[in-house]
Amino acid sequence: MHIRVAPEKNNGNREIPVSPNSLMTKKLLIVKNITHEGAGLLETTLIEQGIEWCSVDLAAGELFPDPRQFSAVVVLGGPQSANDETPSMRFQIQQIEKILHEGVPYLGICLGMQLLVKAGGGKVVKCRVKETGFADSDDNTYRIELTPSGKEDPLFAGLDNSFPVFQLHGETVELASSGMELLGTGKVCRNQAVKVGKNAYGLQCHFEMTDAMFYDWITLDSDLKRMKRNTLIEQFEALRNDYTATGLKLMNNFLSIACLA
Repeated sequence: MHIRVAPEKNNGNREIPVSPNSLMTKKLLIVKNITHEGAGLLETTLIEQGIEWCSVDLAAGELFPDPRQFSAVVVLGGPQSANDETPSMRFQIQQIEKILHEGVPYLGICLGMQLLVKAGGGKVVKCRVKETGFADSDDNTYRIELTPSGKEDPLFAGLDNSFPVFQLHGETVELASSGMELLGTGKVCRNQAVKVGKNAYGLQCHFEMTDAMFYDWITLDSDLKRMKRNTLIEQFEALRNDYTATGLKLMNNFLSIACLA
């Protein structure tokens, strides 16, 4: 486990190994499910805001700590399924159940959203059509359309009612009959943004991707490697400004909901 300290002036970040017992409260916890899917634009926002955070990498064998030690939790994506019966996945769902029970602010991205829905009593199922990249097979840009509830929710404050997104998933969610609210929809995989309880959010798509992450992903991810690299780069360059502005706004909004900013 590592604690990240926001830099003073331009001296850069310091990353200090710490034990769970030495953690102070009122920090953000970031949980990585695979090493190369980092916090991206969230980290950019944390640095700009001067907010300290702790990160754990489950793929490196680190453990998901007690979420009650933290003021908010963000769980990132990965190639695993929330339906996996591995000890690590079962434990992760148990920790998210604690988050829901205690009302800890939560943001789940891609797999992190699917874990949230499953922990809250919903289901994770195979997509009718896998969504990968910035556009579908007909070159229609993937977009989120906010529902009436989404338009009123503070997570999307200051954003348009529709915006382009990056997708990388083969599973989707079915919401529980109660306690869950649909905030955003997609054309193919309908359930794109959800809210569980009063302050736990899930986003099926990726809003956190930086330039460096994008170029890493198209080199490392098996689904993206099967796509035309030049086309992906052209789409990214065309959408970069809108995509980045949306991601930064979302991250700032969540930090405000969590009373960290």
